[in-house]
Formats: sequence, structure tokens, C-alpha cells
Amino acid sequence: MRRGLDYYGLMLHFLRIRHLSWALALLPLASWAQPASRPPARAAALPQAITEALNAELFYEVLLSELSTSAGDPGTGYALMLDAARRSDDSALYRRAVEIALQARSGDSALAAVRTWKNAQPQSRDANRFLLQILVALNRTGDTAEPLRQELAYTAAPNKAAALQAIPQLYARTSDKALAASVVEQALQDALNDPALSAIAWSTVGRMRLAANDPMGALAAAQTAQTLSPSADNLALLALELVAEGVSAAEPIVTRYFEGHTTPDMRLAYARSLVGQQRYAEAAVQLDILTKEKPDLPDPWLLQATLQVQDNRLDAAQASLQRFTALAEQLPQEEARKAGLTQAYLLHAQIAEKRQRFDEAEAWLARIDNSDELFGAQVRRASLLARQGRLSHARALIQSLPAATPEDERMKLSAEVQLLRNAQQYQDAYELQGRLVALAPQDNDLLYDQAMLAEKAGHQEVMEQLLRKIIARQPDYHHAYNALGYVLADRGVQLEEARQLIEKALEYAPGDPYITDSLGWVQFRLGNLSRALELLESAYKKRPDAEIAAHLGEVLWTLQQQDAARNIWREGLRQSPDNEVLQGTLRRLGVQP
Repeated sequence: MRRGLDYYGLMLHFLRIRHLSWALALLPLASWAQPASRPPARAAALPQAITEALNAELFYEVLLSELSTSAGDPGTGYALMLDAARRSDDSALYRRAVEIALQARSGDSALAAVRTWKNAQPQSRDANRFLLQILVALNRTGDTAEPLRQELAYTAAPNKAAALQAIPQLYARTSDKALAASVVEQALQDALNDPALSAIAWSTVGRMRLAANDPMGALAAAQTAQTLSPSADNLALLALELVAEGVSAAEPIVTRYFEGHTTPDMRLAYARSLVGQQRYAEAAVQLDILTKEKPDLPDPWLLQATLQVQDNRLDAAQASLQRFTALAEQLPQEEARKAGLTQAYLLHAQIAEKRQRFDEAEAWLARIDNSDELFGAQVRRASLLARQGRLSHARALIQSLPAATPEDERMKLSAEVQLLRNAQQYQDAYELQGRLVALAPQDNDLLYDQAMLAEKAGHQEVMEQLLRKIIARQPDYHHAYNALGYVLADRGVQLEEARQLIEKALEYAPGDPYITDSLGWVQFRLGNLSRALELLESAYKKRPDAEIAAHLGEVLWTLQQQDAARNIWREGLRQSPDNEVLQGTLRRLGVQP
């Protein structure tokens, strides 16, 4: 005979209050504050209304709710559970009703349940937090100001700073970022007027404004925060984001912060930001400080090695890599350690390749077993083959790589184009780039690369047409303005238009050393030697690049400063001995530096 059903045990099973992370995972939310407080001890078993009164009707209503939900009828389960919650006024049952709705992916039902809960228990922090998170998930941004204000009011003083800093993550997926910024600023009024929190609150407002594509508003918030607490880390991070977005007026905030005491993590973040802006010389200064002050930190050595390889300082790069490898065991996670060592092996291979030690480079590549980097390792192997004159073998290696997705196929074509470009097979590279563009015809970056290859292959008219097409499609694509202006200047034609194009590029990317170089070159072509020298010296100071060295040297040569010109050219050759522009300049002028 079957054993009778133990209803009391069954209720204990169904009504135990489980951790809600699995339910919240159904929402596109980020955990932005402290974890929700645990329910009272009584909720660990039966709700108080049942344990005290043993109300049979409520007992069976909850049971039927759970059975209905388990049987695939969450609508009925939700209705029964919410009714039980109303009649018992038990927070655990309200929570369970919300949980059932979330499990069924019914955001509106979850919102209705949590609002009922909030109305019944207006002082419940859990109800308020659920309300806030569900409103954000449903993109009801305009309704979140009061729940956000209440959540901050509930937060204990030691945790308020962390809660404020996490707010932008909470609103990361909202569609109306401007509305979100306005709502957050409204909800943060108390914190904005609290001397202990105002700097952090203004930094949060700045990040929300930046996410809303309001960089000037974000700058104003950052400047206000700086007057309150110039040494705040979160303020520096906001300023770094603004500088990366091209807001040069945020530079003084960054400079002032790093003049005082700072943490190694912040200095490393600054160095990475500078690298991202191609301000390599400034990044190198920060890394030099960091490796001297904190020589036992591994990451700065790896980033420093990357810059040293780029500058052709191969011995220094090798020493930095050896230091990184010795410290790599300190990296906190196995994935981070493996990724760091993979990057080190790739840099070692690049150093060996530059020294034409191809067997040694291959040996370093063979040490890579990181599946995420195997494609990059194979591309580097193909580069080694091409450097040894085996271009057909290199292309065959790239073509043999698997391509499970359209993105994989684009990566393969792009790698093959780069091989042909490096081998100066410009016509073949141009034709292959055309296939790449056909796969993504709206991608302006691919079209820009096709224009550059068209110029290299001698198709000047095609290049100009493609660049003008990009400008028409994306008026803020500053690379196209710069490239078109530079090519016109280099050919000595349409110089006034060339100047206007390059100045337009500088409006979108102020201070960019490569665009400044182009403007210096067009001024040279226009005969404005003093202005050309000023611009080119400024560009070379920011980025001592071989091509900029070629232009600066030629201006100095024209000004009869031959020794200075030769010194600049020698520096350029040390960095990039095969640079086409520099080598072409020296041949044209008949100079042996």
C-alpha cells in the first residue's frame, strides 16, 4: 500500500525561503547595493499566520499555489500566493509571489505583487528594493526616483558611498539615459547636500550624464566634485572617462589628482587610459613611476613591455617581460594569469621576429595553449612565414583556420589583408579588402581601410571617392577628414581644402598627434614654415612616430637646420627602420642620416 502523504512535511519543503539570486537572474539587473537582508527566522519554515493559527484555508491555498506552479501553471500559483500574502500580511509570501512571477517572466505581475507588498508594508526595505529593481528592469525609469531615494535612506552610513558608486550600473540597460540621469540627480538631492557624500554623489551624477551623451554636463559635475574632494578615486575615474571621450577640459582634474597621493590601481588605470588615447610617452612616464614605487605588481611590467616593443626598445622589453613572468603567479585568478602569460609569449615572439630569429619566435608561439588566443598565435605564425619570404604558405595557413561564424570569416580575411599589406602587395590587399567590405557594407572602418589600400595601390580617385562617401555617411568620422586632407597635401593639390579638412578632423579629435602632424604637413606645403615647425614639434613630442619624424626632419632641413633634422631622422629610424614615409623622404632628399 502506498504511504500516505505527509502534508506538514510537504509544506515545509515548498515553503522554505530560498535564496533569490536565481529569480533575480531572470531580470536584466546588476547587483548594485548590499545583498537583501535575510527574512526573519520564522520565514525559514511555515509563515507565522499558519504556525500560530493553523488556518486550514490559508494552508491549502499556499499548498495549491506551489503545486500549481510546479505543474506548469504559474498564473494560478501566482494568484493564490498573492491572495495568501494579502490575507496573512506575511512578507515571505509576498516575496514568494514576486518570485513566481519572475520565474514565469511576467514583469507586470511581479510589479503588481511588489506594489501590493509595498502598500501593505510601507517600511519594508525588501519590498522597496524589489520595487526599484523591477521598475528598472521594465524600463519604467521615470517611476524609480522615490524608490531609489528610499533605498539610499535605508542604507547604513558605512555603505552609502558604495551604493552611490553602483547606481550607474543599476541603470546601465535603461533606454532613456537622459531621463535616467535626471531621475538619479533628483533622487540624490540629500546626498548632494551632505558634505560627507557630496563629492561621490556628484561623480555619480557625472557618470549618469556621460552615459546620456552629455559630456559637458558630466564635466560640470566632475568640476563640482573636485571642489569638494579633489583626491576622490571615483572623481578621477570619471575624469579619465571624459578625457578618453575627447573632453580635454577634464585633463586638469586628472593632473591634480595624480599630483597627490594615489593608489597603484588608479595609476595603472591612468596609464591604460593614456595608451587608449595613443599618448604613449605619457603612459610610459606613469608606468615608470609605478614599476619603481610598486615593483612587485605584475600588470604594469606587462603593459610597459608592450610600449617598449612598440618603440623598438627590445632589450628593455625583454627585461620587463622577464620581470612580469616572475611575478605572474601573484595574479589573482587563473584566467588572468593565463591571459597575461599568453600576452607575454606573444610579445616575446614579436621581439624574436623583429630580431629575425624566426625559430625562436615559433618556439614562443608554441607555448600558447590559451584557446582564446590560438587564432592570434596562428596569425603571428603566418606573419613569420611571410617575413621569411613564404607569403603563399602564410596565406594558406590563414585560409585553413576554421570559421564557425561570419565574424570568424571577417577576422580571417582581415588577417590575410594585413599579411598582403605588410608584404607591400597592395593591389591584392585592396581586392581582398573589397571582399571584406562586401560582408559588412555599412562598416565605415572597413571602408576606410579599403580607401587607404586604394591609395597604396595607386587608385587615387577611388580613394577620394571612398573617403568622401564615409564623410557623407558619418560626418563625425575624423579619420576620413584627416586622411583625405593629408593625401591632398602630400600630393600638393587643393591645399586650402586639405587644410580645412584636417582642421575639421581636429575639431572632433583635439590634440591628436597624427592629425596635428597632417596639419603641420599642409602648412609646410602652403609655405608656412614656422607654423609647420611649431605643429610638427608638438605632434612629435606627444608621439615620437617615424612618419612624424620624417615630416619634422624635412621642415628642419628646409630651414637649414641639417643637424637637427638628421637627429630626428635617426630617432625615427631607431623606432621603425622600415617606415616607408621616412625612407622615401631620405631617398628624395638624398640624405644619409
